[in-house]
Amino acid sequence: MTLTDETSTIPAGGPTLEQVRRIVTELPGPRSAAILARKADAVASGVAHSMPVSVVAAGGGVVVDADGNSLIDLGSGIAVTSVGNAHPKVAAAVAAQAAQFTHTCFMVSPYESYVDVAEALNRLTPGDFAKKTALFNSGAEAVENAIKIARKHTGRQAVVAFDHGYHGRTNLTMALTAKAMPYKAGFGPFAPEIYRVPGSYPYRDGLTGAEAAKRAITLIEKQIGADSLAAVIIEPIQGEGGFIVPADGFLDAVVAWCRENGVVFIADEVQTGFARTGAMFASEIFRIEPDLITTAKGIAAGLPLAGVTGRAEIMDAAHAGGLGGTYGGNPIACAAALAAIDAFENDGLVERAQQIGTVLTERLRAIRENDPRLGDIRGHGAMIAVEFVDAETGAPDAALTGAVAKACVAEGVIILTCGTFGNVIRFLPPLSIGDDLLNEGIDVLAAALERA
Repeated sequence: MTLTDETSTIPAGGPTLEQVRRIVTELPGPRSAAILARKADAVASGVAHSMPVSVVAAGGGVVVDADGNSLIDLGSGIAVTSVGNAHPKVAAAVAAQAAQFTHTCFMVSPYESYVDVAEALNRLTPGDFAKKTALFNSGAEAVENAIKIARKHTGRQAVVAFDHGYHGRTNLTMALTAKAMPYKAGFGPFAPEIYRVPGSYPYRDGLTGAEAAKRAITLIEKQIGADSLAAVIIEPIQGEGGFIVPADGFLDAVVAWCRENGVVFIADEVQTGFARTGAMFASEIFRIEPDLITTAKGIAAGLPLAGVTGRAEIMDAAHAGGLGGTYGGNPIACAAALAAIDAFENDGLVERAQQIGTVLTERLRAIRENDPRLGDIRGHGAMIAVEFVDAETGAPDAALTGAVAKACVAEGVIILTCGTFGNVIRFLPPLSIGDDLLNEGIDVLAAALERA
């Protein structure tokens, strides 16, 4: 929709936005409702949305809709705008690159910014060994290529993923993803030679990390066989599955087994990467060095970019022309990534994620003292979740979760749900959010719980 004189006064994004929650209409307001009605007519119904608004500006810790409502952002576009929406460094870098050139295809005419991003990822990702990187467009694309690389390197075909894992919506990544609805139902058959084993879910399984690893490894050895296995892929903290943090020692044991058996260990850090967990990468928290790491989301502050980074000898297994894509490592996305990485490294955002995590966990634990429906509070840094349960049985309570999320949305707080059982609310605020907005968002959540 072209902005009319009436809407042209809508403020720009970034730091110019007033950092305040303000609801001036019911959600959706009339302008958002009109746009959403057009969406229903023009956009495939499979492309759903959770917020009843049409966004016109965002920055800091707020999102502004077409009716002038200002909402607290506790989602960051699913962990994408970690540096903050319309970050000035990113906006300036994107504008400058767009004025130079927008595309050549790196496979035809290479450019320096792609190499710069690759060098940055090689430097920043865990592991004191020679690395190389290839750039793509999305997290799912990165995961697909990581599997391709691992299969070519090992000469094996089988891949192991874990219960509650999420890795994308393409055919191969749907096979890796655990949850059927809405990600897989009716879309099969899926790619073959994908196997699933239980991981570590301390709140639900009660196992130590060593016990959970032994269970998984035993199943792999008995039902698949190490000689057939190309790769094991796991999110260090499982995202869509419910922000599940594995018990200490679980990932270490799985990595050690992979090393002993020549299996490529892939850490899917699409959601956990780039300061989100209070470390540049979640693998650092668990003191593991993956063979390959997939990245996307926060890497380019909203521009489509993804990467696979790993041991040089594994990354070089693919033949010339075996990796790539028309838009992979687009120059505008690379410019955004370099600006975002500058912000992550030099603007104190890793430390800010840790501070946000402290605020969230302390507030949520205080609420749980008087409300046993908050079964588990978990996560690291600015990646925190609460699992809602029946207070008497401990069974997952998806109905309560949905009611609380709906109430928060109506009050102008962007809240995301997740979890295999649909009973988890996750907090992924931009690292640019202030403590006042963060606490106000939790206040709204607490009030919604009291009413539920």
